[in-house]
Amino acid sequence: MGNHELNAILYHRRDAAGVPLRAHSEKNRKQHDSFLDAYGLETQEALTEGAWFLTHLPLFIDRPDLRVVHAFWDEALVTIIKERRPDGYLREEDLAEIGRESTEFGRAVKQITSGREASLPAPYAFHDFKGEARHEVRLAWWRDDQTWRSAALSVPDVNELPEGDLPPEWRAAAYPHSAPRVFAGHYKMEGAPALQHPRALCLDYPFAPCVYRWRGEQDLMPENLILLDLPALEPVS
Repeated sequence: MGNHELNAILYHRRDAAGVPLRAHSEKNRKQHDSFLDAYGLETQEALTEGAWFLTHLPLFIDRPDLRVVHAFWDEALVTIIKERRPDGYLREEDLAEIGRESTEFGRAVKQITSGREASLPAPYAFHDFKGEARHEVRLAWWRDDQTWRSAALSVPDVNELPEGDLPPEWRAAAYPHSAPRVFAGHYKMEGAPALQHPRALCLDYPFAPCVYRWRGEQDLMPENLILLDLPALEPVS
């Protein structure tokens, strides 16, 4: 499960006080337009689709040899989630604390589906693929880059970012080279698909759709990264 599926679930559900678990703001509505066009707001069809996401899309797959996550693999966060949901599947009763990010569990779910994001120092902002100004930037967790521009992901023009180093609180160790292979999406990578780490790979290349054919190798191999004969996809926020 990724951030878009999770946001769709939350958008159509309310807490005990009747407040939507995801705010019905203009920005959120725009991100959710296609789902609203198909199912309407808080209809039975929308609720049923969200329930299908819950029962069919785990937050992660964690095998001894292979891992899959939408946005961010972090051992500590996955452990927090596994303490309650060892199979990685959310339940309806989890949703209020996820929408409010009011507990350690709720915050862990939001972070592995949305990734690490650092707040840019004022007055910096960048414009995303849809031209929207953003003040938080996604960080590459599989690398140990130390500057804003080298660590940033999903930024069409890194020249809009500061030139200096990341603040210490946003620096993190790279994904371990001895860990199981992990595949992610989410980040709208640009250019030709390429390996970024011996054991970690983002496969979200909307302008060059691709897959990785894993054959059991320990380290990922460039010859197993395969371009698909498909039209380019429109990036989503």
